[in-house]
Amino acid sequence: MDIEKVLEEYGDYLLRVAYLYVKDENTAEDIVQDVLLKFYQNETQFKGQSSLKTYLVRMTVNRSHDYLRSWKSKGFILMEKLRITSPRQTPEEQMIHTEENRVLVNALFSMTLIYREVLVLYYYEELSTVEIAEMLGCPEATVRTRLQRARRQLKKRLQNRDGEVMDDGWNER
Repeated sequence: MDIEKVLEEYGDYLLRVAYLYVKDENTAEDIVQDVLLKFYQNETQFKGQSSLKTYLVRMTVNRSHDYLRSWKSKGFILMEKLRITSPRQTPEEQMIHTEENRVLVNALFSMTLIYREVLVLYYYEELSTVEIAEMLGCPEATVRTRLQRARRQLKKRLQNRDGEVMDDGWNER
């Protein structure tokens, strides 16, 4: 397989997946580079039981998990991914939106990785529970359970002092 073609076809997607886990662009680039290098060196291990994209994403997720376990790197913010402001918003609306995003990011990153990853893969990457299960190497029922628990945890984290829930945009699809 031509590594340049693989990089062109899947590189950006793999970079986004790695970034969602490690929350640092340079680290995500290193992870994708490692994944592609290992794939190129051991491409005979790819049996074709799943799509190449799924195989590479699984390698990226595993490598991201390795990084998170070894460095325990927390504290980076995924604000760029969540910052979706309209140019027609007033400065006050932009400030409120920015604050809501900050609260959401903090709540999301205070969750354990198994719950954060299913939320990110489901809502940001728009993968189905079947695709997530395949990617994570666990049953689909486990993914659905984690997703349900993650939604509940996130909802609790987003409740303000009055018990009202911030409009978090995490409604079920």
